Amino acid sequence: MYKTVLFDFDGTVFDTGEGIMKSVQYAAEAFGYPEPDWRALRSFVGPPLVESFARRYSVDEPTARAMCAKYRERYAEKGVDECSVYPGVVELADKLRGLGVNVAIATGKPTPFTVDILSRHGVLDRFDAVLGSEFDGARNHKWETMLLLLDRFGHDNAVMVGDRDNDVLSAARCSLPCIGVEWGYAEPGELEAAGAIAVAKTPEELENILLG
Repeated sequence: MYKTVLFDFDGTVFDTGEGIMKSVQYAAEAFGYPEPDWRALRSFVGPPLVESFARRYSVDEPTARAMCAKYRERYAEKGVDECSVYPGVVELADKLRGLGVNVAIATGKPTPFTVDILSRHGVLDRFDAVLGSEFDGARNHKWETMLLLLDRFGHDNAVMVGDRDNDVLSAARCSLPCIGVEWGYAEPGELEAAGAIAVAKTPEELENILLG
């Protein structure tokens, strides 16, 4: 059994897609890029926002950062409420902790937004640690967050759980295996192509994989 399980947040523990995509739409349109259908912005859920803005709109890094700042205007006001917890995931975290496993959230989302959402839903205390990026640009890469958590809980017998290839690739940079989950925002085959050691269709299947 694993000693430490790191969970991604967006698309893994919480379905935060609506708030993220609508806030991307808000930022894009403020910079002159029409996005009539916010549901077409699924690719923004998970990867670093600055990189996603730069890639989709072919803008330079300073412009992408300005778009990210605009995004946060709406997300702080409305986006944090446009989400819901995936059924069964927090209960799985409880079960793992009851078995003595360290359970933490490692996310690219800013830590304050993540803590705020968990607190609003009354589940902040269901995790041993919550760590993400910061508004000042610190820990902009998910692997940096993972390494800090592994330094705290131990590198041995640890695993990452996430829904995007960014989770798998960041874990690999930390010499960490990653289990993918299908209920998030990955495209078909994305997790397998990135090197996930397994892909769970449901939280129940994930539990079986984690507990062996």
